[in-house]
Amino acid sequence: MRRYLTLLGLQLRTSGLLAAQYRWDFLVDGVVSLFFMATAIVPLFVVYGDGSRAGIPGWSFGEALVVTGWFILLQGVLDGAVNPGLQAVIEHIRKGTLDFVLLKPADAQFLVSTSKFHVWRVTSVVAGLVVFAVAFDRIGHGPRLVDVAASGVLLVSATLLLYSLWILIVSAAFFVVKVDNLTYLFSSIFDAARWPSSVFPKVVRWVFTFVLPLTLMTTFPAEAMLGRLAPQALLGALVGTAVFAAVARVVWLRAIGHYTSAGG
Repeated sequence: MRRYLTLLGLQLRTSGLLAAQYRWDFLVDGVVSLFFMATAIVPLFVVYGDGSRAGIPGWSFGEALVVTGWFILLQGVLDGAVNPGLQAVIEHIRKGTLDFVLLKPADAQFLVSTSKFHVWRVTSVVAGLVVFAVAFDRIGHGPRLVDVAASGVLLVSATLLLYSLWILIVSAAFFVVKVDNLTYLFSSIFDAARWPSSVFPKVVRWVFTFVLPLTLMTTFPAEAMLGRLAPQALLGALVGTAVFAAVARVVWLRAIGHYTSAGG
């Protein structure tokens, strides 16, 4: 474990040094984050209007804004920590250059997952925190410490779920020539996570909970932060995340077995 933490530190340092060479990216990413935050929030104003409308059943405007905050935060995690390294794997597979990773004396999944980070995407995380502040200002009180702790646990869970989904998508690249359509499809579906799960029909809600667990990524953490997530739901989310991650690991290992190198 200590060895892999050291490797992770080196990868983060390398990405940080690379990002320092392009400091204007910080400004660009900041503007993009503000634009993304605006596009994520505007639909709520359409639904709730000036506050006189009922909006989404069971969710006030401020509470729905908490869900949007989680969506923005996780989008930053996805673009900054998950996508960069795993997107590069697809190119390695196409070119047959994944050998250089597989031959290294460390777990291949860890190496490809931590090979690259977009450090400036932290601006999206900050934007998500700003949305939280605005949301609880509208609600009229801040979250309790225990609720923040529970939502923090679910943040780790949500990040692992996002990562596991991407591992499954990347694993498909070992069997098909192009998986770009899958990545675009997932990005489009992930947009639905900006809404509380109750906005969807029961069948879609079930799919977004047990098949593509978007509910576990944004609605559950929001409910935990609001102090209304049942303990059994929290436990179920953690168990579901562990199962999902285990399945992704098995699929990855089997996919690696189908890899044909450039020399093969």
